[in-house]
Amino acid sequence: MKARQWTARIYLTEDGDETQARAVLTTQDSWREDTAHLVGRGTARRDPGDRAIPEIGDELAAGRALEDLAIRLHEVASDDIAHLAAPPDRADKADS
Repeated sequence: MKARQWTARIYLTEDGDETQARAVLTTQDSWREDTAHLVGRGTARRDPGDRAIPEIGDELAAGRALEDLAIRLHEVASDDIAHLAAPPDRADKADS
Protein backbone atom coordinates (compact mmCIF):
# COMPACT_ATOMS: atom_id res chain seq x y z
CA MET A 1 0.00 0.00 0.00
CA LYS A 2 1.28 3.44 -0.92
CA ALA A 3 0.46 6.28 1.46
CA ARG A 4 0.25 9.88 0.36
CA GLN A 5 -0.07 13.08 2.30
CA TRP A 6 -1.65 16.24 0.98
CA THR A 7 -1.44 19.44 2.97
CA ALA A 8 -4.17 22.04 3.21
CA ARG A 9 -3.38 25.40 4.77
CA ILE A 10 -5.88 28.12 5.50
CA TYR A 11 -4.72 31.73 5.63
CA LEU A 12 -7.03 34.31 7.21
CA THR A 13 -6.88 38.09 7.07
CA GLU A 14 -9.26 40.50 8.73
CA ASP A 15 -9.88 44.08 7.71
CA GLY A 16 -12.61 45.82 9.67
CA ASP A 17 -15.84 43.85 9.25
CA GLU A 18 -14.49 41.66 6.43
CA THR A 19 -12.54 38.41 6.73
CA GLN A 20 -10.77 36.86 3.74
CA ALA A 21 -9.64 33.24 3.66
CA ARG A 22 -7.36 31.44 1.25
CA ALA A 23 -7.24 27.63 1.36
CA VAL A 24 -4.17 26.15 -0.34
CA LEU A 25 -3.93 22.44 -1.12
CA THR A 26 -0.46 21.06 -1.89
CA THR A 27 -0.52 17.58 -3.40
CA GLN A 28 3.24 17.15 -4.04
CA ASP A 29 2.65 14.09 -6.21
CA SER A 30 0.56 15.55 -8.98
CA TRP A 31 1.29 14.27 -12.47
CA ARG A 32 0.34 17.75 -13.71
CA GLU A 33 2.54 20.57 -12.47
CA ASP A 34 -0.31 23.09 -12.72
CA THR A 35 -2.34 21.20 -10.09
CA ALA A 36 0.37 20.67 -7.45
CA HIS A 37 -1.09 23.71 -5.65
CA LEU A 38 -4.79 24.50 -5.76
CA VAL A 39 -6.30 27.59 -4.15
CA GLY A 40 -9.80 28.30 -2.91
CA ARG A 41 -11.02 31.66 -1.63
CA GLY A 42 -13.78 32.76 0.70
CA THR A 43 -15.06 35.96 2.28
CA ALA A 44 -17.23 36.78 5.27
CA ARG A 45 -18.64 40.20 6.16
CA ARG A 46 -20.06 41.09 9.54
CA ASP A 47 -23.35 42.92 9.50
CA PRO A 48 -22.95 46.19 11.43
CA GLY A 49 -25.81 45.15 13.72
CA ASP A 50 -24.11 41.89 14.76
CA ARG A 51 -21.78 41.46 17.72
CA ALA A 52 -18.09 41.47 16.83
CA ILE A 53 -16.98 37.85 17.25
CA PRO A 54 -13.99 37.36 14.91
CA GLU A 55 -14.07 33.55 15.16
CA ILE A 56 -17.43 33.45 13.37
CA GLY A 57 -16.05 35.44 10.46
CA ASP A 58 -13.03 33.14 10.39
CA GLU A 59 -15.24 30.06 10.33
CA LEU A 60 -17.47 31.38 7.56
CA ALA A 61 -14.60 32.61 5.39
CA ALA A 62 -12.59 29.40 5.91
CA GLY A 63 -15.62 27.23 5.16
CA ARG A 64 -16.29 29.16 1.97
CA ALA A 65 -12.64 28.90 0.93
CA LEU A 66 -12.72 25.14 1.50
CA GLU A 67 -15.94 24.86 -0.54
CA ASP A 68 -14.28 26.78 -3.36
CA LEU A 69 -11.21 24.55 -3.09
CA ALA A 70 -13.38 21.41 -3.24
CA ILE A 71 -15.07 22.67 -6.41
CA ARG A 72 -11.70 23.40 -8.01
CA LEU A 73 -10.34 19.97 -7.03
CA HIS A 74 -13.40 18.28 -8.50
CA GLU A 75 -12.98 20.28 -11.72
CA VAL A 76 -9.34 19.20 -11.99
CA ALA A 77 -10.29 15.55 -11.48
CA SER A 78 -13.06 15.82 -14.07
CA ASP A 79 -10.69 17.43 -16.57
CA ASP A 80 -8.10 14.71 -15.93
CA ILE A 81 -10.68 11.98 -16.50
CA ALA A 82 -11.88 13.60 -19.73
CA HIS A 83 -8.32 14.06 -20.96
CA LEU A 84 -7.21 10.52 -20.13
CA ALA A 85 -10.41 8.91 -21.43
CA ALA A 86 -10.09 10.58 -24.83
CA PRO A 87 -8.57 8.59 -27.69
CA PRO A 88 -4.83 9.32 -27.99
CA ASP A 89 -5.19 11.47 -31.13
CA ARG A 90 -7.93 13.57 -29.49
CA ALA A 91 -5.95 13.96 -26.24
CA ASP A 92 -2.89 15.12 -28.20
CA LYS A 93 -4.95 17.77 -30.00
CA ALA A 94 -6.34 19.01 -26.68
CA ASP A 95 -2.76 19.76 -25.55
CA SER A 96 -2.20 22.02 -28.58
